[in-house]
Amino acid sequence: MESSAPVRQEGAFYRVLRQSWLQRSLFLKLLRRDFAERYRGSYLGVLWSLLLPLLSLLVFTFFFGVIFKMRWAGQSEGSLVGLALVLFIGMALYGFLAECFTRAPGLILGHPNYVKNVIFPLEMLPAVMVASALLLLAATLSIILALQLALGGGLSWTVLLLPLAVLPLVLFVLGVSWFLASLGVYIRDIQPLIGPLVQLMMFLSPVFYPMAALPEAMRPWLQLNPLALAIEQARGIILSGQPPAWMPYLLSLGASSLVALLGVYWFARTRQGFADVL
Repeated sequence: MESSAPVRQEGAFYRVLRQSWLQRSLFLKLLRRDFAERYRGSYLGVLWSLLLPLLSLLVFTFFFGVIFKMRWAGQSEGSLVGLALVLFIGMALYGFLAECFTRAPGLILGHPNYVKNVIFPLEMLPAVMVASALLLLAATLSIILALQLALGGGLSWTVLLLPLAVLPLVLFVLGVSWFLASLGVYIRDIQPLIGPLVQLMMFLSPVFYPMAALPEAMRPWLQLNPLALAIEQARGIILSGQPPAWMPYLLSLGASSLVALLGVYWFARTRQGFADVL
């Protein structure tokens, strides 16, 4: 393994990728341990991560579909199933972001033994956390695709583009997770602040409403949110067979890549003081 010497800005992200590949056995071991620690003592284990979103989906579908009688464009009157699928996609992508952001500030604090090991690649911990959440997201999206097929909606070839559509969101979440994991070591008060901010992120994203419901002047600003763009494009791919809008996608991919680079650089520069603080 490489030492914990200061990492150059241009090599920080490459170093994490290289370490994750060269030490993939360690990466997979940490990934399995993450699952084991999260569901230790639970009878249903990983199923809770699928059951809880489904229960939330039932509540929100009843709340918005039955009480407020909300309908999406092109949705037939009384079609709660169609509304449920639309909401499920938004909730799945939001849940991925929310899980990573809420866990990130306490990630290094929860593994002080790794900090004391000078040759352990600490940058790998946020990457493992994001990979763990990404596996659950993949399982949830698989359920959504299966429901779309079972309900007779059919699937287009564009579902092959779904991983590509989610990529900017993954890079954005990874970069912010590196930043929050480092900041959480030095500023312990950040942990209670993340919950309300993550809740605010849900209402600033089209989880429970379509982008078209917003005034036209606000839509370009909302598209700056990688979560909003990922939700809209995932809905288009799964429900309508529409490929991503490439210009907004490429802009989002570029911005998210920059966030990932800045996040890992921040982490690499600040990790030198972790041992002193802990």
